Amino acid sequence: MGIVGGGTVNVLKRNAEEIVRRAGRGVVITHAATRDINKERICDTTGITLTTDPQAVVSDPEVQIIVELIGGDGLARELVLAAIANGKHVVTANKALIAKHGNEIFARAQEKGVMVAFEAAVAGGIPIIKAVREGLAANRVEWLAGIINGTGNFILTEMRDNGSDFADVLAEAQRLGYAEADPTFDVEGIDAAHKLTILASIAFGIPLQFEACFTEGITRITREDVNYAEELGYRIKHLGMARRTDKGVELRVHPTLIPERRLIANVDGVMNAVLVKGDAVGPTLYYGAGAGAEPTASAVVADLVDVTRTLTVDPENRVPHLAFQPDALSDLPILPMAAVETAYYLRMQAADKPGVLADVTRILGDAGISIEAILQKEPVGDSDATIIMLTHRVLEGQMDQAIAAIEALDSISGEIMRIRLETLDAD
Repeated sequence: MGIVGGGTVNVLKRNAEEIVRRAGRGVVITHAATRDINKERICDTTGITLTTDPQAVVSDPEVQIIVELIGGDGLARELVLAAIANGKHVVTANKALIAKHGNEIFARAQEKGVMVAFEAAVAGGIPIIKAVREGLAANRVEWLAGIINGTGNFILTEMRDNGSDFADVLAEAQRLGYAEADPTFDVEGIDAAHKLTILASIAFGIPLQFEACFTEGITRITREDVNYAEELGYRIKHLGMARRTDKGVELRVHPTLIPERRLIANVDGVMNAVLVKGDAVGPTLYYGAGAGAEPTASAVVADLVDVTRTLTVDPENRVPHLAFQPDALSDLPILPMAAVETAYYLRMQAADKPGVLADVTRILGDAGISIEAILQKEPVGDSDATIIMLTHRVLEGQMDQAIAAIEALDSISGEIMRIRLETLDAD
């Protein structure tokens, strides 16, 4: 009965008549578990039996559907599995729970003939799960890319618009309530990796494999990187990228340069967006609020309507949890980053003397890496010159070797800043 729980109660009560028209029957919240029964709430709890014992709710024989809005994957997992064991349908907004334990949860649900709905677990109010699982069911999804963490997107937007440093914007995000006191899950990409794991699974028909997702945060991005990207016609976004290849599936979250002309590059602030490329439909973009009481409640209530509609449907004829029939999931492997092919932005500090650039380009050439653009910033006083390069697509393993060789040059100081680049073309 926190922010999303309160929002769910409000939406259900305000739109009760509309929900009956859509679902064929009413949806009534009868019980709710909360840490503090006397706490002031954003919703009216009249008619709801409040308890501090969540097990009492999941074991109540009168309750048909359990809504899990606790978060985390400890107590939440226990309660969801208990609800399933008791023959109850489950609606959850918990991305960590689904990403890490979804395979087990869906298997148990299949055995018991109940539904587990999780639209609110990815991108808040954007109905992206239904879009990929049902709306794009005719397509072979080729790739998807998402800005699926509002905190990270707010930080990068403020760095660009105000020329601020990362640490200053993070403090502002915490003050505004967009970032937690411990922002690790958001700024290191863990939250986005949970969501991307779920999206990739329903897009490609593979088991959930959160542990295989490559994750890199935005803490090393400087305002200089943001400005240089702008000069070259790009925006930096913290992107979740999943792509099907002949060798396996790319599953990665990292800062990414995107051409500024792309619609997704212009998604700013705390908003979310997911771009999905299907073979029949081409690229489709889904945009909206990624968090908040009522946007997330919108997805929770939509799931409640779905479950209510199918309460009497033969379990074998429901939409599969992960879009594909459980016995038809693919064993396509998740590729290691060394086997991923992408373009790159490189920023390095180099001694301002003849031959340095030639050494760098020779190393890149020997590694089979071609350069698309070079930007050189003149040094101030006796400082090193800043060199920025954009490369064409190359395997990450080749780029790793080239960067190591360049950093070993006496004329290069410090580490090279590497940011991956995706054009997100329709082809």
